[in-house]
Amino acid sequence: MTFHLSLNTGTVRDISLAEAVEATAQAGLGYIGVWRDRVAEAGLDEAAKMIADAGLKVSSLCRGGFLTAADEAGQRSALEDNRRAIVEAATLGTRELIMVVGGLPSAAHVLGGRGDRNDKDLAGARSRVADRLAELVPFAREHNVRLVLEALHPMYAGDRAVLSTLKQALDLAAPHPAETVGVVVDTFHVWWDPELEVQIARAGREGRLASYQVCDFNLPIAADALLSRGMMGDGVIDFAPISRWVADAGYTGPVEVEIFNQEIFDQDPALTLKTMQQRWEELVLPALEGRG
Repeated sequence: MTFHLSLNTGTVRDISLAEAVEATAQAGLGYIGVWRDRVAEAGLDEAAKMIADAGLKVSSLCRGGFLTAADEAGQRSALEDNRRAIVEAATLGTRELIMVVGGLPSAAHVLGGRGDRNDKDLAGARSRVADRLAELVPFAREHNVRLVLEALHPMYAGDRAVLSTLKQALDLAAPHPAETVGVVVDTFHVWWDPELEVQIARAGREGRLASYQVCDFNLPIAADALLSRGMMGDGVIDFAPISRWVADAGYTGPVEVEIFNQEIFDQDPALTLKTMQQRWEELVLPALEGRG
């Protein structure tokens, strides 16, 4: 089995999509994971063309989601935005739309959004995610796009994702066809979970393992917790067992490196890609191939 490495553009946040595409192609990679802000800057059709012209394929589009709004206007806006994201994914040639489902309405203002600061109903927020997901599934199916639910580390439950474990993501996906709703294993978010091996195997059995994203969990946690992701080998994650579990579950798709880290943002993207490839070959690929 041949596994392929993919650069997620979030790792090189401060360069344009054109620059990221060029760097990815020059590094000899065949895949790139793209963020919607970079696609919007380039223009959707131009983004699809430049990626294809470089000989690259899109491993995933980041991101849809943020489905927890309690008010009607907020719910309507979220559905409209997610339908746009589905169309963007289809146009870019990827089936995988990563879904960060959203946090509590009481924390929406932290991200510049709107929400009732007194609404701390976690169960209600999760229920709304399930309802909005069900509304999006038919549209995603029409466009041959899979909604890929991402469980985020529990420290983000308040403001970004009321899904904190792979089990929660799989339970949420369960009522829907596996070809339309899947899950992503992101090592930063789930490495700590004592049920991770069992739930990755479950994702494989159910045909829902849609994406594998790798980066390390750095300590101490950065002042901006989003920037605590690190290059593989720089933090506390043991990639070998997780990668073995993913391979054993039948995953054969591209493996994305998605790192939010100020030092990495500040360095030469060519160095980032070189280091990324070295760490991939040392720490991740051997286990995927059954060699480590």
